Amino acid sequence: MTPVFKQLMQAIDKAPAQGSDTLLCDSQLLGFDTETTGTRAGKDAIVSASLVLRDPAAGYQGDVVGEWIINPHCAMNPKASQVNGFTDEFLAQHGEEPTEAVDQVARIIDAAQTKRIPLLAYNACFDIDMLSADLKRWGLAPLAEPLVVDPLVIDRAISKRSGRRTLEYTTQYYGVEPHGDFHDARADTVAAVDLIKPMSTLYPQVGKISLDELMQWQRSAFETWKESFNEWLSSKGRRPVTDTWL
Repeated sequence: MTPVFKQLMQAIDKAPAQGSDTLLCDSQLLGFDTETTGTRAGKDAIVSASLVLRDPAAGYQGDVVGEWIINPHCAMNPKASQVNGFTDEFLAQHGEEPTEAVDQVARIIDAAQTKRIPLLAYNACFDIDMLSADLKRWGLAPLAEPLVVDPLVIDRAISKRSGRRTLEYTTQYYGVEPHGDFHDARADTVAAVDLIKPMSTLYPQVGKISLDELMQWQRSAFETWKESFNEWLSSKGRRPVTDTWL
C-alpha cells in the first residue's frame, strides 16, 4: 500500500456521504486526469495519473492529492511524448507496475463513489475510457458506472463563446490561475476542479444542479452540443460525429 493511496483512502473514509440533493457548488469532488502513450484506449496506456480530492469549503489549500507514474510496458507515441514529456526510458526506470498503480487509482475512485463524491475530469470520456481499458488489459476489476462531472460538457452548454475549448483556454476564460504547467496530470487535475467555482458564480444554474440531476443534465447538454456541431460540420461538407457521452 503506497502512501498516496493510503492518504486518499483515509480522506475519503472521513468524508461525509453526500445526498442525492447535494448541489454541485457544495459537492466534494474527486478530480482525475491522465497522461498516456497515445490517444487510443486499448492500444495506448496510462503513464501518469492524478487524483485530487477537493472539499469546496477548504478549497485548493485543503486538497488531498495522489500521483502515479506508471510503466505502461508499451512504447510512447512520439507525438504524445512531445506533449507530456515522458519517454520510454524514464517510464521503465521510474514507473510503477500498472497492476498495482492502475488498481489503486480505480479503488480510490470506487471508494469516492460510495460516498457519492463525483469523479471530475475535463473531457471525461477520454480518461475514463483509458482507465477502463487498462483495467481490462491487466485483468483488474472494472469500474462501476461512475457519477461524473465534466467541465467541458458543462462549458459547451453554458458559454456561447467562440474559439478553442482546451483546458488551458477554458481556464483562462474563467480566470483560473494554473498551479503548474499544463499537460502535467496534477496541474491539469487541479485546474479542472478549480473551474467549478467560477462556473457556478458566472452561471448560477450550474451550481444548482443536484447530484441526482447531474448525469442526465450532462447527457442532454452533450446531445444538444452534438446536434449543433454536426449542423456546422454538415455545412462544411464534413462527416458528423457519432460519439456519445457517458
